[in-house]
Amino acid sequence: MVKGLENKTAIVTGGCRGIGKAIVERLAHDGAKVFAFDYVIPKPDEVFIEEIDIKGLVKCIQVDVTQDNSVNNAVQEVMNDTGRIDILINNAGITRDNLLMRMSETEWDSVLNTNLKGAFLCTKAVSRIMMNQRSGRIINMGSIVGSIGNAGQVNYSSSKAGLIGMTKSLAKELGSRNILVNLIAPGYVITPMTEKLTDEQKQLYINNIPLKRGALPKDIANAVAFFTSDDSAYITGQVMHVDGGLAI
Repeated sequence: MVKGLENKTAIVTGGCRGIGKAIVERLAHDGAKVFAFDYVIPKPDEVFIEEIDIKGLVKCIQVDVTQDNSVNNAVQEVMNDTGRIDILINNAGITRDNLLMRMSETEWDSVLNTNLKGAFLCTKAVSRIMMNQRSGRIINMGSIVGSIGNAGQVNYSSSKAGLIGMTKSLAKELGSRNILVNLIAPGYVITPMTEKLTDEQKQLYINNIPLKRGALPKDIANAVAFFTSDDSAYITGQVMHVDGGLAI
């Protein structure tokens, strides 16, 4: 169990599936009160968290991270419930892959709006709260393609590269208020999003990963847990690749 998450409040965007859900489960297991922001949330009779050993609590809130009002209303709901926000995980993200010459303006805009603008709006909404608290952790979910690029993902790579710049700039802006801002850059992670890849594409990734396997969502959640813990209290503005060596 990570020390220090009891009585902490965390927001995880895109928290109802894939990597986001694994992060929600891990932080709740470590004692945090976790609010999963997502565009599609579980139905009332749907089992969301399978893990039994949950020490905190979990609540899902329907949010469109591309809309300022939606984000602000959700953040206010969290504040009404807990009175503080200690952790923000900007995880919400989508792909609309295509070659540049075939990529539509809609495919470009939708990815940049969700992946980059969404992180901007959510961070802006919680930053004043964290500044008043003089403490906070903001963790952006990037990708190795934000550093190395990828054919057919100009929109996605651009959004993730933008998050790197946002992370480093915010670390400088907010550091004096004891707010740490870092980015985790996963490689190939086995999620519903990557299930859209062909078997050939998946095997190509595996062949290029020194550890010879894709990451599980919990591998990424473990890195998030480190950045929320006291063990990372002197780390900010950093990019951590969690990719099994894929970007080497």
